[in-house]
Amino acid sequence: MKNMNTSLDDIEFDEQHDKVVEELNENHVQPNSISPTVGMVFESVNQAKSFYRQHAISKGFGIRTRSSRKNNKNELCYFMMVCSRAGKYVESNQNEMIGRPTMTNDCAARMIVSKREENWYISTFDDVNTHDLSPTKSRLFRGNKKMNLNVKRTLDLNAEAGVRINKSFRSLVCATGGYENMEFVEQDVRNYVAKQRRALSKDGDAKALLNHFSSMRELNKDFFFDIDVDDNNCILNVFWTDARSRATYEYFGDVISFDTTYLTNKYDMPFAPFVGVNHHGQSILLGCGLLCSEDTYSFVGLFNS
Repeated sequence: MKNMNTSLDDIEFDEQHDKVVEELNENHVQPNSISPTVGMVFESVNQAKSFYRQHAISKGFGIRTRSSRKNNKNELCYFMMVCSRAGKYVESNQNEMIGRPTMTNDCAARMIVSKREENWYISTFDDVNTHDLSPTKSRLFRGNKKMNLNVKRTLDLNAEAGVRINKSFRSLVCATGGYENMEFVEQDVRNYVAKQRRALSKDGDAKALLNHFSSMRELNKDFFFDIDVDDNNCILNVFWTDARSRATYEYFGDVISFDTTYLTNKYDMPFAPFVGVNHHGQSILLGCGLLCSEDTYSFVGLFNS
């Protein structure tokens, strides 16, 4: 990046993150020193987007990429970043008193960046917002929230050690000096940890689970299991029941209780036992399931098993 300053806190956290951070530290870059201007030069797409994101955070609005274009070599040569409230939206409820604060209102704030040779140039910049700004909260807008590599490593290590998510989040809050310095909320942490836990590869716990169920079926052909996976081979739902439970169901399947109040510790997946009642009034286990989430799709898929 040339003739400009950028914020260390707003660098894209990808494979080049550590290299960029080191470069900024060496150059003693300070955030928010200048605003975007036409003709400003960047060395990469990430630096251009990071600079505009930092500008948006300081001003108090969210941003998103609205359009982009590639050249005949299928290489990105143009992109436009706009305010998150750009565009028009027709609200079915015309009562302005209960309108959504994040609703689009044709905001004109935007930055267009084009590539010439090996550098990226700001070709158009409009800094006129048609809505109220919130600099103190803009870091938590959807397009501005982020977790850096250090945060992700900390969450991964804590999850591996069995630390609860709320405690991991509180430790991050203490490390940053308070909630006002956080650039994400606890739900973002939960979403990240859940995504990591459920991305089970064939070489991980998914394979171990499949091997265990297969060995159980070899011991008894009446053992039944069903595993629901997505297009990326990640486990969504699991159901299993043994021969004894299946036989018991034939006699005491009139009333069945389905409970999802239990939560597994490692993968944050609801554990759902199917429980019946025998002729002595005792609870009996008829089957078990693990759910990716408590929604209609998961419940229907589990019951169809």
